[in-house]
Amino acid sequence: MTADLIILNASVLTMDDATPRAEVVAVRGNRILALGTSESVRSLAGPATRMIDAQGATLLPGFVESHLHLFSGAYGQTLLQLANVRGVDAMQDAVRAFAAAKPQDGLLFAQGADYEILGHGTRLDRHVLDQMCPDRPLAVMAYDFHTLFANTAALTAAGLLHGRALPVGSEVVMGADGLATGELREKFALLPVLDLRTSGGREMLGMSGVEPAVPPTPAEWREDVDILKAGLRFCASKGITSMHNMDGNRHLLELLRTVEQEGDLIARVSVPFHFTREMPPSELDRASNMAADFTSETLSSNRVKIFIDGVIESGTAAMLEDYADRPGHRGEPIFDAASFAGAAIEIDRRGMQITVHAIGDAAVRIALDGYQAARDANGPRDSRHRIEHIEVIDPSDIPRFADLGVIASFQPLHAPQGESPTTRSIGPARAANAYAWRTLHQSGAVVAFSSDWPIVPVDPLLGIQTAMTRQPHVPGLSDQRLPLSLVLKAFTSNGAYAGFMDQHTGTIREGMLADLVLLGGNIEATPPDQIAALGIALTLCDGRITHEA
Repeated sequence: MTADLIILNASVLTMDDATPRAEVVAVRGNRILALGTSESVRSLAGPATRMIDAQGATLLPGFVESHLHLFSGAYGQTLLQLANVRGVDAMQDAVRAFAAAKPQDGLLFAQGADYEILGHGTRLDRHVLDQMCPDRPLAVMAYDFHTLFANTAALTAAGLLHGRALPVGSEVVMGADGLATGELREKFALLPVLDLRTSGGREMLGMSGVEPAVPPTPAEWREDVDILKAGLRFCASKGITSMHNMDGNRHLLELLRTVEQEGDLIARVSVPFHFTREMPPSELDRASNMAADFTSETLSSNRVKIFIDGVIESGTAAMLEDYADRPGHRGEPIFDAASFAGAAIEIDRRGMQITVHAIGDAAVRIALDGYQAARDANGPRDSRHRIEHIEVIDPSDIPRFADLGVIASFQPLHAPQGESPTTRSIGPARAANAYAWRTLHQSGAVVAFSSDWPIVPVDPLLGIQTAMTRQPHVPGLSDQRLPLSLVLKAFTSNGAYAGFMDQHTGTIREGMLADLVLLGGNIEATPPDQIAALGIALTLCDGRITHEA
């Protein structure tokens, strides 16, 4: 039997403890045919076999992006991106240029803004946005997608200028003048402004678990499909072969099915149903139907996503004790303990995996208590329920991850470097248990790493570099860095385990699916602060080359 592709002279890190290293990998069809030394694999080469000389570069299992938002990340490339913009003048220039380029848009929409984009200790409000854009609705999404800053025109058009009563966890921030400041916190405050959009918008519906109110036209459908294809190609260029989407609805799944049918689904994609607090339990029938209808090795569901709280920067993360910089404020959970436990029991009973956003230590406890309630009600099973972010955790909850088999899903690029609004709210008393991925690993928890694109760049090599070089944000804290071997597992085999794909991908073994990434050099010989510069030479998903430098 001959191979279709042989990668030789590689430093193969298999992530398989039984055979951790090799120098050659042979692929036939969509499977790994063999691995070993040049001598042992040479006989598998035939006249049609493609030979790739890795010249000593590292070959890994394809990266598993365990937490991203594919649709909004891909569509965001068409919007005004402010991640690298700082200061009033630079932001004003960017906004005005974007407005000139989008004369027909009902809402000028920017993403990626730092909370202190205008300078240390500042906060965007409608007045400064009015100076940049006085006559058209303008909305600026904070980088974490939990806070939106709107100008007066947008607030007026959305009916929010004089405030509005909203469900628990969402807020229109009001000023001393009795009018909205322009800061809108969490989903139900954001949606009235986002509804002003006259282009796109469907990429955000999965965050609420809803479908398009009006079926997309054929042109809109084609636009959405092409945007997703562009996003998949971009992710392939970063070495990604599997991704766990963190928002979802049937619309996204049907779009991806079209991509799959057209032969362009070049990564394995898992899409959840997004269950929200206001939904009755019967809405989970939609989740069960999605799970039953999408079961291929490249497109699946069988997951439910839930937000338990918000984020620290806006004060919507749920803490057990007061915010260090806001005495008397602890943040209110979106799902209280009883509501989440009820949802967890029902979702677990249906056999689906639960993925929760929980940033504050109170939210993490609500999640763990809910998972315990599900186990008590339904009996133990291999559920692999997950908690995403875990930016603060109470020490007493650390061992519960391993006890309950809960995946600890972290995003290295979320960890702050130095002082920030986040660290000021966390304060010194909680700092030792903030972004504690090494502590969770040492407790026996399975740790998976990812990006949360478009919150931060989707770039596993940058994530690996960050995890290797992170310094404590407060001097004297314990070092949460992990050695390279464990960081690589967190981006490969642990991610595959979190997605119930560990028997098919995530390690390089004979018979496994041929999901591989060849780096631009030897990662073990590269200084940690230069890993991101290695780049990706080759990406294979299902035995197919999806990116080649």
